[in-house]
Amino acid sequence: SGAGAYVCCEETALIESLEGKRGHPRMRPPYPVSYGLYGMPTVVNNVETLSNVPHIIRMGGEEYAKLGSAESKGTKIFTVSGAVKRPGVYEFEFGSLTLRELVFEVAGGPKGELVGVIPGGLSTPVLKPEEIDVPLTYEDLARAGSLLGSGAVIVLDDSVSIWSIARRSLEFLAHESCGKCTPCREGTTWLARLFAEAERGAGRFDLIRHVAEGMQGKCFCPLGEGAANITLAFVEKYAG
Repeated sequence: SGAGAYVCCEETALIESLEGKRGHPRMRPPYPVSYGLYGMPTVVNNVETLSNVPHIIRMGGEEYAKLGSAESKGTKIFTVSGAVKRPGVYEFEFGSLTLRELVFEVAGGPKGELVGVIPGGLSTPVLKPEEIDVPLTYEDLARAGSLLGSGAVIVLDDSVSIWSIARRSLEFLAHESCGKCTPCREGTTWLARLFAEAERGAGRFDLIRHVAEGMQGKCFCPLGEGAANITLAFVEKYAG
């Protein structure tokens, strides 16, 4: 019944949807491991995690743990899309290449002049071209000021205005907000409108910062928090 809702990527919203309810995140605690689906202890994993289980069983835990970095074990699937010559799905050992190598060597490079790369899906902060010499691990992307997230790498070039990208991102997040908490429901809507103004050349960036900072730490789940974080990254890196 979640009907593909983005917010149902959050584990408790997914559980609510599986129970036939609206996909709203739950208050935690209690956590799903103690009170989950139909009130029973529940472990929620994504398909990528489960796909590693046969390899761990075959190789043994110690051997599998040798893959990757100290804090990012195993391999990661990267979905490269956007303004890139060879979009596709690629799998690599964590830390075996940088974000720049993934974009330029594996995916063939940007179609136009590179403007930025979103490294881990729409809710992760954008990195400018000079910031993408970073190993593809959770810890290295965090130190670079972004997130590895889902590994959905979006390449941005100069064929589209950065404010158009920001506006479309916030429109999507506003549409997918479940509406349970006011900061996310209202904040994402206002940010989408403000980025539409910026797209027309009338950006009120102080107000955009004010709205995004007012959302930080106040949203019920990561959707609103992610919207605030990517907004501040767009403004800080491209508004001057």
